[in-house]
Amino acid sequence: MSSVLTTPVRAGDGAKAPAPRNRPGSRRRALRSRISAAGLLLVTLVLVAPIILAIKVSLQSDADASSNPLGLPHHLDWANYSNAFQTMDYGRSVFNSVLITGCSALVVLLTGSLCAWPLARLSRAWTKIVYQFFVAGLTIPVFVLITPLYILMRNLHLLDSFASVILSEAAISLPFAVLFFTSFLRSVPAELEEAAAIDGAGPLRTYWHVVLPLLRPASATLIITLTLAIWNDLIIPLVMLSSDNKQTITLDVYNTIGTHSYSASQLLPTVLLGTAPLLVVFVILQRHIVAGISAGVGKD
Repeated sequence: MSSVLTTPVRAGDGAKAPAPRNRPGSRRRALRSRISAAGLLLVTLVLVAPIILAIKVSLQSDADASSNPLGLPHHLDWANYSNAFQTMDYGRSVFNSVLITGCSALVVLLTGSLCAWPLARLSRAWTKIVYQFFVAGLTIPVFVLITPLYILMRNLHLLDSFASVILSEAAISLPFAVLFFTSFLRSVPAELEEAAAIDGAGPLRTYWHVVLPLLRPASATLIITLTLAIWNDLIIPLVMLSSDNKQTITLDVYNTIGTHSYSASQLLPTVLLGTAPLLVVFVILQRHIVAGISAGVGKD
């Protein structure tokens, strides 16, 4: 009785391995991926197209822009930007806007976190009343607050000063910051603060070394929101400031608009120059901004 020994045939010995089958699920995922990529590309084009058009028109003369609004410019007129630099006094305007935006954001960050800490940690009747007070502050339009703020700054002899704009911007932004920080702190356990108290740390030291580091992800998101709002604000600087050497970017852009008409070759360069510092800051700090937002979203 003989036994027959069989050895498996390897794929490399001449036999072909079975080709992997395309499963319906993988095809659907690939199709969804392509549709998502096409949708993102379409949204990107919709968002970027106005910026590209504004850059194109800003490099054209008024006659060329009127006769050729969507086509390529026949001649790049860089004099539009040099005229905008001289008209705006660009360096001064950027410095004023950076000063007002930075100081206002810093005041809101410190006062908002100080107000939100007890509101998030204490369960008292008065904390609920104060919290509702800040909620009500969000419902008041800025145009309703202009007159009281103007009278207050006039009585404090702060009109036509950077302090009047900084304090007004901080007062308007404070309710949102308090609610934002309060909501974030309520989702964070209080064990670290209790451990600091056991180690003998006082309230101020606990706030500086424990609470503020905990608020770092939320602070990154808040600073982005405040920077955009304060930098682009027109009404507060328009009411509070009157000196030419204290004008902000938005005021300089506003001043380029005529009473009955405006020139695109004058307006668009000032608008693009006004947004350029923000774009540069966000490009430089992109990694830190995305990390802060991701940490805030991932917080349990």
